[in-house]
Parts: sequence; structure tokens; C-alpha cells
Amino acid sequence: MSRGDLTDEEWVMLEPLLPVSGNRCGRWRSHRQVINGIIHRLSTGAQWRERPQRFGPWQTVHKRHLPWSADGTWDRLVQHVQAVADATGGIDWDINIDSTSVRAHQHAAGAPKHSSLVSSNPSKNGEARGEPGTVASGEPARSVGESGAAGEAHGRSRGGLTTKLHLSGDGKCRPLSLLITSGQRADCTQFESVMDKIRVPRLGQGRPRRTPANVGADKAYSNRQIRFYLRQRGIRHVIPEQKGHKAAWLPRGGRGGRPPGFDRDRYKYRHTVERAIGKLKQFRAVATRYDKRGYVYLGTATAGTLFIWLRS
Repeated sequence: MSRGDLTDEEWVMLEPLLPVSGNRCGRWRSHRQVINGIIHRLSTGAQWRERPQRFGPWQTVHKRHLPWSADGTWDRLVQHVQAVADATGGIDWDINIDSTSVRAHQHAAGAPKHSSLVSSNPSKNGEARGEPGTVASGEPARSVGESGAAGEAHGRSRGGLTTKLHLSGDGKCRPLSLLITSGQRADCTQFESVMDKIRVPRLGQGRPRRTPANVGADKAYSNRQIRFYLRQRGIRHVIPEQKGHKAAWLPRGGRGGRPPGFDRDRYKYRHTVERAIGKLKQFRAVATRYDKRGYVYLGTATAGTLFIWLRS
């Protein structure tokens, strides 16, 4: 799935949404050829310099990927493909949320500790709540005043640097939204950010769809704040309760409140987000982080999401 070049049908869908090819110095290299080079790098995890000659100069492919990761081009492409799928009823809105840890290669270390790139829209993400190391799609990492590791979504572990990828997946095992944090970040702290990033536009008139039919998650997301957030938005959810939480309210009897409901049959479908993670990690450049900058790695993961949607 991941190693093939763009087909004619896929190119027809993406071409109108890409930046205009041309500048004062002459025409750009074909977007289609560049995207095929990015697909090759995604699937093999090879260095940019090691790409085959048929994709053109490696500097061109690399320098086209950087601004598209920073300005949200990859996100706009994903949202358009999702909108086309939603218009034909191709999205299963019984979604699930989970995260996965990604080992950072030694080449991913060494990003500048101070940078002029600051998120232009930090609302409703981890940084807005004072959580360094959170990078949302289309937003360069904020590293001013932070350590290089925290500012680029690098987390420390015994094995080295790690990054955590948080995502939601639809019922057909495709990522709906994603963001990255440092590897030690708890899953539950990013639940609202992942939910707020679900945005599927309408092809015609109407507001983008942001509310799923129901949500499933594991015990890592079992807390009052998340359940209150879902009840406020009128979203049904299936999240098993932790044993410690049960031990807290059981002795209180009626004063402890009514325990949350749990649909075992619905919870069995939580495997769809695990399969979405598996599809995303089929791209070697996503399964292992080689990008120094956090926003570039998020762009890499978003590009992988785009090709999953195109070819699903």
C-alpha cells in the first residue's frame, strides 16, 4: 500500500489543493514527482539523500515537505479526503482513542534549543495549558524558553528519546486526528486535544462535523474530567473504570453516585484504533522518528494518514 506512487485518481483528488507551482525563479518541480519521493521516504525510512534519482533532487523533496508540515498543507489534504469519504457515508463515527510510543533515532536529536518558530494558534492544545512538548498538526513546536528535548516533543526514557503519538481512529481503522507529545506524557492529558482536532468539512454548505456518535477508550482515560467533558458534549462513551476509582466510591454507598455504564459489546471494537496505529506504523518513517523538529515529524505522520485514507 505505502510504496506505490500516486495513481491518476489519487492525483486528480490532490492536485487542486496543492500550492501553485511557480515562482520568480522559474517553475517548481512537479508536485506529483515530489509527493512520490515523500511516499518513498515514508515507506522506507531512508535518508533524504538516499532517494532514487527518479524523484528529482533530494533537496527539493525535503524542502517541499518542511513548509507543508508547518503551514498545514498536509492537514488540508487529509481533511479534504475525509470530507469526500463522509459525503458518501464512508466514515464510521464510532471512534476510539489511544496512543503509541515511538522510539526516536539518534539522528532525531540535536534540534536547536531556541527557535523563532512559535505556534501561531496555540489554543486548545497542550501548550496553551502550560504543557511543553505538545505539537498539534500545522503548528510548529514552541521551543522558546524550553529545553530542546521538551520543545520538540522528545521524552527521556531508559532506552533514549521517545515521542508519543496520540490519535483517534474511526470504525474502519483510519486515523481521524492526531498530535504528538513527549514520550512520558500521560494519555489522559491529551484526550480533549485529540477530540478537539476532529474536524471533517462538508463538501457543500454546513459546518464541519466534530462530534462522533460514540467514543471508546481504555482505562488510561478513566477519570471524571474526561467523562464530564463527554457528557457536556452529549457524546456516549465506553471507558472501563479503574479498580482504584471503584474502591473510592463503593464504600460511600448512595453518596458515591451512580457508577458509569459500560457496554462490553461496544468495547470489543476498541481494536479498530489499535489497527489504525498498526497501519500508520507500516510507514517506517513514522514507526521510528528520524526528524529533529517536532512539527516535521508530525507532518510525516499526517502524510502517512493521508495515504491511508487515499488507499483505504
